[in-house]
Amino acid sequence: MTEGRLTTHVLDTAAGRPAGGLRIELWALGADGGRQLVVTASTDTDGRTGGPLLSGEALVAGTYELVFHAGDYLRAAGHVLPAPAFLDVVPIRFGIADASAHYHVPLLISPYGYSTYRGS
Repeated sequence: MTEGRLTTHVLDTAAGRPAGGLRIELWALGADGGRQLVVTASTDTDGRTGGPLLSGEALVAGTYELVFHAGDYLRAAGHVLPAPAFLDVVPIRFGIADASAHYHVPLLISPYGYSTYRGS
């Protein structure tokens, strides 16, 4: 059986490079609407967290939310943003149905747009 894991990476599509130094929070969402902070991380120079956000027994089926602090990163990277920024905090809510699978949730970010998908 494969050990399940959750990973992410962030690319700055406006600059054409990985988004290093971007703060990320992972929240678990309960059926009652409650949220529990699971982990915080920051991306490295390759735009990755250096390891899975969750893996093994810590990864359970459920609904999660990755919160990317994109505005802070974009400002620090030298992008000129209006006040308030069009994109500041970017939440991505997703479900994990199979805790033995690899879920990769990347973020492609620019000051005025973002995209995500289930990667490999």
